[in-house]
Amino acid sequence: MSDPEPRTFRALFISDVHLGSKAAKADFLIDFLRHHDAEIIYLVGDIVDGWRLRRNWHWPQSHNDVVQKLLRKARKGASITYIAGNHDEFARQFQGVHFGGIVVADRAIHETADGRRLLVIHGDQFDTVVHNQRWLAYLGDYAYDAAMLVNRVVTKLRHLLGLPYWSFSSWAKVKVKKAVNFIGSFQTVLSEEARRSHVDGVICGHIHHAAIENYGDVQYINTGDWVESCTAVVEHFDGRMEILTWAHVLPEVSTGNEALVPVDIIDLKGRAAQAA
Repeated sequence: MSDPEPRTFRALFISDVHLGSKAAKADFLIDFLRHHDAEIIYLVGDIVDGWRLRRNWHWPQSHNDVVQKLLRKARKGASITYIAGNHDEFARQFQGVHFGGIVVADRAIHETADGRRLLVIHGDQFDTVVHNQRWLAYLGDYAYDAAMLVNRVVTKLRHLLGLPYWSFSSWAKVKVKKAVNFIGSFQTVLSEEARRSHVDGVICGHIHHAAIENYGDVQYINTGDWVESCTAVVEHFDGRMEILTWAHVLPEVSTGNEALVPVDIIDLKGRAAQAA
């Protein structure tokens, strides 16, 4: 069966896929990439989860399929930049190197169709826990694994009850005061870095919380993730930025017979339009 004709955007930004982790929603991302295309693609860090792969090797065919899908887009002419994150920090030693048409970088400047300059960076460089208390970051990583386990149990129960996908961990993140405070601080720090870099905004990942916010004259954009919320950011051909949420119908445990159906694309303001 041939892939459907995808919606095409000027640019596409994806981060925090965490290939190599059991929490990665690789099947959902493949489905998303099947229905969406762009002239310019940024992989904004933590695409591969080196931390988990070092602990326990996990690389099913679906994870390999994501890599092959991206390489195929590069062969077809898409300009793809891989921005290294903290979980795939091994890639930082290959800055400037091309792999199958994908170039590796620590940061990049993206110029939008309407003339704005946006800093593209994963964001872990500005997370004091990652850099000053690395042991605490690894401890938090184990706690995150536990949250993902709860997520999988909840997802399976909801599937058995005929309910749509819902992320327990994403819900908890916006309910816990310390998490909310951390998100706010992270957004402020990244916006200040954009000002120091003399650009109009920043596009990042790292904290798994999709957002488009204005901080004075600077726009803060976070792409979200593909372990909890299944979100990406796109730039339309007029320069407008939008968050896409791939609300899916693919069950957590596939039998191999389920159809992948394009569903709603939802932006931050709650407007919805049926995917083409």
